[in-house]
Amino acid sequence: MPINTIIVDDERPAREELAYLLKAFPEINIVAQGKNGLDAVNLIKEHAPDLVFLDVQMPGLDGFGVIKRLVEKKIKSPQIVFATAFDEYAVQAFEVNAVDYVLKPFDKGRVAKAVQRAKKMVEANASPVERLETLIENLGAPKAVASAKPVKLLLKSQQKMFLVDADQLVYASIQDGAITIFTRDSEGVSNYRTIEELQASLDSERFWRAHRSYLVNIDHIKEVVPWFKSSYMLKMDDKRASEVPVSRAQTRRLRELTKM
Repeated sequence: MPINTIIVDDERPAREELAYLLKAFPEINIVAQGKNGLDAVNLIKEHAPDLVFLDVQMPGLDGFGVIKRLVEKKIKSPQIVFATAFDEYAVQAFEVNAVDYVLKPFDKGRVAKAVQRAKKMVEANASPVERLETLIENLGAPKAVASAKPVKLLLKSQQKMFLVDADQLVYASIQDGAITIFTRDSEGVSNYRTIEELQASLDSERFWRAHRSYLVNIDHIKEVVPWFKSSYMLKMDDKRASEVPVSRAQTRRLRELTKM
């Protein structure tokens, strides 16, 4: 049986990217796309889909507001896969109460995992109502106090190993499976294996995944430069005046950070 699916995201590039990735799964039948929370509620009511990929951060009625509205209006709730930036608390709630979540920028393998989980839930005819109501309750609860983050990072450079304070990190990039950390005056290879692992060890309020291959310290952004096709480039304040690309999916987050 096809899994009738709706995509809701206020950014057209994000909708198009997700729709493109979902074409790889013949069981997924995209019946509609929406650009805001009101669209989501109306499209769910109209099409009664099996599955919705729902953006969390949307102007007006956000993803959580959509869930609340469905519950209030007693509209049959589909299985939900949330699309989100890095919010550790929300991610924990999603893991317990949603079918799944996917992080932006989208990863093909992660989307595939979400589709497989959704397929199992749809085939089992499992009702998402109780889980979604619990999600709403959890999101209204106080956030747990974050565990202490390590303040030192290990860098390997020229056969030597150095320890630097986390706030000295200007940005980090990954290439050929190796993560390089850049400070204002130096650079070196990190012992972290992935950008995700590195980010998890740092303050989420200060370190931002501007691009799939880059993690930046927002305190060290020197300049924001308009780039090709409404994208942007960040000039950092290290001695090389490094330039870091901003992915299309993170453009809105950049606007929030810089009040553009």
